[in-house]
Amino acid sequence: MGRRVAFESSCAIAEAAKMANIDVCAAYPITPQTHIVERIAQLIADGELDANYMPVESEHSALSGCLGSSAAGARTFIATAGQGLELMHEVVYVASGMRLPIVMAVCNRALSVPLSIWGDHSDAMAVRDTGWIQIFAENAQQAFDLTLCAFRIAEDPAVLLPTMLHIDGFHLSHVIEPVLLPEQEEVNEFLPRYHHPFVLDPKSPVTMGDFATPALYTEAKVGQDVALRNSLKVILQVFQEFGERFGRDYSPVETYKTEGAEVLLLTMGSFSEVAMEAIDRVRGAGEKVGLVRLRLWRPFPFEQFRQVVNQARLLIVLDRALSFGGPGPVCSEVQAALYHLRQRPQVVGFIGGLGGRDISVEGFQDMVHRGINKAKQGKLGEIEVFDVREQ
Repeated sequence: MGRRVAFESSCAIAEAAKMANIDVCAAYPITPQTHIVERIAQLIADGELDANYMPVESEHSALSGCLGSSAAGARTFIATAGQGLELMHEVVYVASGMRLPIVMAVCNRALSVPLSIWGDHSDAMAVRDTGWIQIFAENAQQAFDLTLCAFRIAEDPAVLLPTMLHIDGFHLSHVIEPVLLPEQEEVNEFLPRYHHPFVLDPKSPVTMGDFATPALYTEAKVGQDVALRNSLKVILQVFQEFGERFGRDYSPVETYKTEGAEVLLLTMGSFSEVAMEAIDRVRGAGEKVGLVRLRLWRPFPFEQFRQVVNQARLLIVLDRALSFGGPGPVCSEVQAALYHLRQRPQVVGFIGGLGGRDISVEGFQDMVHRGINKAKQGKLGEIEVFDVREQ
C-alpha cells in the first residue's frame, strides 16, 4: 500500500498537509518548525498544492489569520514552536473557544530563559489548559499519520475543536526516516472535503467569540470543556478507522512489553523509542518492567490509562517539563487520575531531557532502577531532576 519515501519528519508533516488538501497555511518562521512551512510554501509555489499561504509579521498574527480562514470554512493549518506558541498564547484560547478546527503542528522547544532552540515539553505544558486536543508523535511515520488523523478529528461535527500535533524539536523534527505514503485517493476517502456547519457568511450571519456577561460565561466554558472531553469518543473512532484503512494502529495510551510487568515506565514523544531499548535490556535481565506511552495528552484518557496501569505496583513517570514549585505536570496528572482507586500503583516522578538534553538507553535503565529504589525507601513525594549536575 503506497510508496516508501525518506522524509525529514517536518517534511512528512508538510506532505500530510498537502495530501489533506489544506486551503490556508499561515506561520511565522521559528526554529525548529521552520522546515514544515518552508516545505508547504515550496509545494504551493511549485503548483503541487492549491492553497493560500499568508505571510505575517508574528506568530500572534499567524494564528489570528487562521481564525478568520477557519471561520470562513477553509481547511486551515499552522505550525510553530516554543516562544512562537507563547506569543500566540492569547489567540490559542480564542481558537478553541470559537470551536475552530485548526490543525497546528508544534515542534516542541524549551521556553526561555535561558534561551534555547532545543526541545522539551515546556511549551506543550504551557498550553495544556487552552482547550485544544493535544496528540504526541514519536517518529516521522506517526507525524505523517497523526496529521491526517488530526484534521479528521478536529473537523468532525461532534468535535469542532482545534488540534495540536506535537513532535520533539530536533530529536524528531530534523531527523530523516522512511515514511510509507498512501495514495491520494485513499487519503481523500479517509479525509473528505471539509464543510464547516457554522461558516461565516454575509448572507446568513452568525456571531462567534462574542462578549459574555457573568450570567453566561460559566456555561460557555463548561460547554467547551464538555466538548473536549466528549471528543475522546471520536478520537477512538478515527484511530480505529485509520488502522483498518492503513494498517497502522494508534491508541490514546500505548504499551510496550507490559505483559506481567510489575513496574511501568511512562514516557511521551520521541524519547519513548529510546526507552523501548532500555525496556528490552531490563526485561532481558529478567526484570518485570514495561513501557507505557501516552499518545493523547488532552483530553486526558482517564479510563484507558487506568486499565493499562492497574495491575502494576510501581509507575515511574518521566516529565520533560518543570512545573516550578510543584511536581512534574504529567506526574501530577497521573497521580490525580489514580487517586480515588482502591488498588493503584505507587508513583515515582522524574524530570529530565530539559532543553534538548539527551537521555540514553543506559539513562533510562538507571531511571528505572532509581525509581524502584526510591519506592522501596518510601521516597515517593520527592521531585528528582534526572542527570542534573550538582550546583
